Amino acid sequence: MSHVLPLANGLRTDHPVPGLPFVDDSHLPLDEGPEAIEAVGRHEASGMWGRFDKNRADDGWRAFTTDPKKHSLGWSVRYRPGHGRTVLLMRDGDTSHLHSQWTGDELLFRAGGYWWNGQTWYRPGQVWDPITQDYDRRKARMAVTVTAADMLDGRADPARAYVGKVLTFDPDAARPDNWLDHLALWAERRQEQENALELERCVVDVSSPELTGAQLIGAPEMAELGGISASTLRAYISRGNSEVPRPQAVVGGRDQWARAVADDWVEARQRSYEGIGAAMSAGDRDSLSPGAAEVRDRFAADFQHTLFDRPDVRKRWVLRHRNTESVTEIADQLAWSVAASLNRIIPTQDLGRVVQKAVMLDLADYAEEAKKEEVWSLLNLTLPVGKMLDWYIRCFPGEAYATIGEIQRQANDAWGVPAANTLRVLRSELSLDGKLTDEQRETYFALLKPHESTD
Repeated sequence: MSHVLPLANGLRTDHPVPGLPFVDDSHLPLDEGPEAIEAVGRHEASGMWGRFDKNRADDGWRAFTTDPKKHSLGWSVRYRPGHGRTVLLMRDGDTSHLHSQWTGDELLFRAGGYWWNGQTWYRPGQVWDPITQDYDRRKARMAVTVTAADMLDGRADPARAYVGKVLTFDPDAARPDNWLDHLALWAERRQEQENALELERCVVDVSSPELTGAQLIGAPEMAELGGISASTLRAYISRGNSEVPRPQAVVGGRDQWARAVADDWVEARQRSYEGIGAAMSAGDRDSLSPGAAEVRDRFAADFQHTLFDRPDVRKRWVLRHRNTESVTEIADQLAWSVAASLNRIIPTQDLGRVVQKAVMLDLADYAEEAKKEEVWSLLNLTLPVGKMLDWYIRCFPGEAYATIGEIQRQANDAWGVPAANTLRVLRSELSLDGKLTDEQRETYFALLKPHESTD
């Protein structure tokens, strides 16, 4: 996913994005609530779309809609009681992405992804926290909120500014150089609005020691920190790779990043799948993980023995024996060596215990209800557990036989599930999610079927 950027401020926004022009939004029902905004875009076969959602984190809401006059553009709105609203003009295809970024308590994004929740400014979220299942919140150091009142010192002239029209708006046009004049015009027009948020509460920007010129670095330094070349970094940026944070400033036409943001980016790279894999494979001649390197070394010795130490195979290297049949036969022998050595690659006994625990945990979700109703078909497995059990049976049928027997015993002891019913549930689940053929499955589970007493 690439970064998305707003194109313009709506004239009735409370929190203007610095540098962006202002566009008339009077044709939008902003004061009628999020349902009305969504309804603008809900017209079948019109090429339009709209949506709104409540924000449980802050009792606010967010909404977006295709512009009814120009369908290539759309509007995104974020509202929170006590903090007013943000109104942004976007490319129509970008509104849903910004909508998802506003899912939590994020109110504003500034300076290349720094964000504000109404009290605190945070750096762009980059380092994933597996505990909270969200990006780690890292406060911007000594951040100060810059309001519209702070920026309007009386020198700006609204007469030199204008309010754009959506029908004539050009997304690729240069931004206004005299933006403070445009901000002054926006402030002047606010006097016509009822209950407009005071300028002292209209947030425009953020200031922090992290964002000073001395703390900004260019692409060469950024790339060096990340362990890649500057050309690779520029290629990432040109492709819109969202893993590279947005620059905090553009100086002389060159992207500049805050050193704190760059450090977070480096940490995020180190904690990614690729970064962890690289750390664990460091020092190996083929950059393999420790486990993969063990497998390589084990089979390198096996293949050496098969291909060279055995005279009956070594003679195949003579030119007259180099034909398709000979190569196929040798390839089959090597493949057999791998297939027959699965238990040397995978700790089958330990894996069996893990599969057993996973199956029992799945069954426990509905076991009490099934026991109460005596309807054992209520028991089921989640998709990953069912597929893992199927794989275990296919690769290690003997070990899986013992594992399933233990599952039957434990299910009976814990919930009184008859062994035959447990088996029926497992067989049913594997018929949906497994790769065993019908014949293989029937044959295998027939061998597992409890013995019926003839007494």
